[in-house]
Amino acid sequence: MTHVVTEPCIKCKFTDCVAVCPVDCFHEGATMLAIDPEECIDCGACIDECPVSAIYPEEDLPEKWQHFIALNVEYAALWPVINETQDPLPTAEEYKDVEDKFGEFDPAPAER
Repeated sequence: MTHVVTEPCIKCKFTDCVAVCPVDCFHEGATMLAIDPEECIDCGACIDECPVSAIYPEEDLPEKWQHFIALNVEYAALWPVINETQDPLPTAEEYKDVEDKFGEFDPAPAER
C-alpha cells in the first residue's frame, strides 16, 4: 500500500510533509502535491505533518476521495519531485477549510 494526497491539499500546498519524508516520493503540481506510490515506503511520517489532513494511507482513504489514488499515480509521473519545504500557496489560509474544491485542481506542474 501507499499514501495518497487528497482534496484538502488543493489551493494550499503546505509542504511540511516533504520535510519529514525520508524518500523523494512527493511531486509538485501547480495547486497540490502528489505521492508516487512506487517511491513511498509507507512510513507514515507525512500524515501528522500535514496541517490540512490531506494525506491518508490508501487502505484508510475515505470513499469520496478514492479517485485520488489514480490522480496521485498519474501526476506523480508528470510533476517534478519536491524534496524541500517551500512556502504554501498564497491561497492556503483562504482555502484550508474549504470543502469540495476539486474544481480548483490544476493539472499543470509547479513553476519554480
